[in-house]
Amino acid sequence: MRLVQWISGLVLATAAVPALAQDAAKGAELYRVHCATCHGVDGAGQGPMAGVLVVQPRDLTTLAEQNGGALPTERVVRRIDGRDPLVSHGSPMPVYGFFFEEGKGKAVKTTSGQPIMTTEPIVDLLAYLETLQSK
Repeated sequence: MRLVQWISGLVLATAAVPALAQDAAKGAELYRVHCATCHGVDGAGQGPMAGVLVVQPRDLTTLAEQNGGALPTERVVRRIDGRDPLVSHGSPMPVYGFFFEEGKGKAVKTTSGQPIMTTEPIVDLLAYLETLQSK
């Protein structure tokens, strides 16, 4: 019975995540503090630390373009939260992973329509990354 309640809660949480739940302004501030050093202020991958990294930072402005026009939500969430680690400069991305673990759990839909659980700061970062995508 508890499993059914948990699944029902997850479905309701996913259905109840409106676009307004994402705060792109908060995401922009998080990006500036935690991501721009490597990915650059404009998200093109040319931050001040890019020159010293073994694996060059990704151009975040082309994520949707390289994924059929949709931001690859699941891949981005898994990279940020460490479930899909990317070893760069001797450590998994993100260096600030502990920060992104804080906050209420949120379910967001992936491009396949399936929900993925993450945290509020990552949801806000997703909203900001949407604004960086090349049109």
